[in-house]
Amino acid sequence: MFEGRLLAINYSTSAVGSIRVEIQDANGKPYPGFSLEDCEEIFGDEISHRVSWRKGSDVSSLAGQSVRLRFAMKDADLYSMQFTYE
Repeated sequence: MFEGRLLAINYSTSAVGSIRVEIQDANGKPYPGFSLEDCEEIFGDEISHRVSWRKGSDVSSLAGQSVRLRFAMKDADLYSMQFTYE
């Protein structure tokens, strides 16, 4: 369970690497609009990157619910993640 409206990650990828994030319910089923396919591909090197899906970056509709995060990474490093209001 989390509070906030955004998911921020600190990451680094190679030139051919990428990261995508899926938000799942407690049983591992993706929430509609937050699947890997809906996630905008992330590449580069940032300390605080807002993860976005096709419908935007606002995850507040899932706040207070049990969630699981699935990270699909290709030649990438994930250093931290945080739900935030900013």
